[in-house]
Parts: sequence; structure tokens; C-alpha cells
Amino acid sequence: MWVRTRAVVAGGVALVLLAVVGALVLVRRIGGELRLPLTSRTCTVQADGRVVLDADQMANAATIAAIGAQLGMPERAVVVALATAYQESGLRNLPDGDRDSIGLFQQRPSQGWGSPQEIRDPRYAARRFYTALKKVRGWERMRITDAAQRVQRSAFPEAYQKWADESAVLARALLGDATGAVACTLMGTPVMRGATAVAALTRNLALDWGLPGDDVPTDLTGLTLAAADQRDGWRYAHWLVSHARDHGVKRVRFGDLEWTARKGSWTAVGGESEARVVAEVYADS
Repeated sequence: MWVRTRAVVAGGVALVLLAVVGALVLVRRIGGELRLPLTSRTCTVQADGRVVLDADQMANAATIAAIGAQLGMPERAVVVALATAYQESGLRNLPDGDRDSIGLFQQRPSQGWGSPQEIRDPRYAARRFYTALKKVRGWERMRITDAAQRVQRSAFPEAYQKWADESAVLARALLGDATGAVACTLMGTPVMRGATAVAALTRNLALDWGLPGDDVPTDLTGLTLAAADQRDGWRYAHWLVSHARDHGVKRVRFGDLEWTARKGSWTAVGGESEARVVAEVYADS
């Protein structure tokens, strides 16, 4: 009995040690300091419904919606695209999949969707999806799952429909039809800082929204976007929050509302409402 008890105790100690070692492995060294990786990546979208995503999913959803808007696609097309990416990849830019499937929409090089390198680019993948959808006669009148299936030709043609409600919520928010609808709480070390973050934001706003880089006033700590109306303002503001983790965004303000990465929510701020979106990034350390 004593031998068995000692064995049980020893086994318990070993499990504890393994857990400690596992936790230490999660600690990474950045700039000579030991820091934990980002511990909170939750993004909540409220727009006549509620959707919760992590930061990677949120950024991909924002890019899919922006590319659709840039191409002049109606909101329903964005819903179809988001529902498709939800089903095919969980809104993640997967490096592989079934057979030679790749990326957000699990498009296949062998079926003419492009090279593996091209398909791994979320913007390229979204453009190819919308281009294919436009060629489907009558897609606007189809159920979400039927329109998606005509593009994807999946072995599970009904699977896309279960993501229709979530995708409609995301589309309303990301296309600017809701106010202060995307809120992400991001704790930990930002991926980018300072001028590097501002340059990346400017470049990717141009890629996603088609904004000319010289029309975006910038400095070393942030940028300003002119908004033609409330809808445009919230499109850009929600995109900035959606991409906050991968672009080092610290604060976003539009009108009389402000979001901060630390607080993770939109709050009323003083001052006059202005037709511009202001973003602040983390300063170089």
C-alpha cells in the first residue's frame, strides 16, 4: 500500500512539473524581457445580433468585407462571402486543407483559383470569390447556402446556411451600418509600433478600401481618415479596431466615440463631432 501511495504521489508531482514546464514554454522572450503572449484576443460584434471572434478571425472578416465594398458588391454578397469563409476555414487563413485547398475560402490551385502563393493572400482570395459569385446568374435571389455552393461546389451544400445569421451581423457592422459595433480587447505586446505600424496601416487601408496613400495624413504615432458620411466613418473605424492587434492600434476615435485597446470598448468623449476617423498606434519603445 505504501509503495502504491508513493507511486501515485510521484505521478501527481510529475504532472504538476509538466504543467509548469508547459506554462514556461508559452513565455516568450521579446527585447530581452520575458513576457507572456497576448492573453485576451476577444472581439465582440453587436449589430442586431452578437458575434464573438478572436483577433485573427476579426481581421480576416474585416478584409473580406472591405474588398467586397471596394468592388462595389452589395451587402448580401459580403454575407455570402463571410458565410463561405466561416464554413471553409473558420475565418482563418489556413496554410492547407483537403487535398490542395488553401486559405480563407479553401480554394484549390488545381481548379484554377490561382497559385498557392496568391491564394494565401486574403485579399486575392476574397477578390476571386466575389468575381466568381458575380458570374452566378441570379445569386442575389438565392439562399445564402445556394449562392455559396454555386461558387464552391462543396460536398456539403447545405453547410453554409448555418453561418448566415452570424455573417449578416458582421456585414452590417463592417460595412458601417451600425455605430460602435466592433469592440476588441487586446492585452499584451503589440505586433507593431510607431512608424512601422503607421506605414502598414496606410498600405493595408489602400489594399482593402482602395484609399490612396497620399490622402491619408499620417505621423509617427497615427493617422487620420476623412469620412464622407457616418457610414464611411464607421467602416474605417471598425476596420481599424478589427486590425488593431496585427497593426499596433492603441486608440480609434470617430465622432464623439472612442475605442481603446486596453479598455476594449467604445465610450463617449468630449469635444465636437468631426467627420474624420483618428487612429493612434503604440509608440516605439
